[in-house]
Amino acid sequence: MKAIWNNTIIAESKDTVIVENNHYFPPASVKEEFLRTSDKHTTCPWKGQAAYYDLEVDGRINKDAAWYYPAPKEAAANIKDHIAFWKGVTITL
Repeated sequence: MKAIWNNTIIAESKDTVIVENNHYFPPASVKEEFLRTSDKHTTCPWKGQAAYYDLEVDGRINKDAAWYYPAPKEAAANIKDHIAFWKGVTITL
């Protein structure tokens, strides 16, 4: 799977984990140079607290377009630190 935004591959992996129709990419498969830490946090009743990243590609910023669970609840332990995308990020083969 590939995560693409602004005509750039942000992440690529054959080992994504699908949860609630979202592909969670292993941390090593995501190109860190495009990630910027965000102050946003949300809480999922069964996964726990999510932290967010902004994406920055060629000077364009996509605010809070990626999220991950640094300390998920036990039910979501398989996606610890894996990164998912939204807000115009295309997920494709």
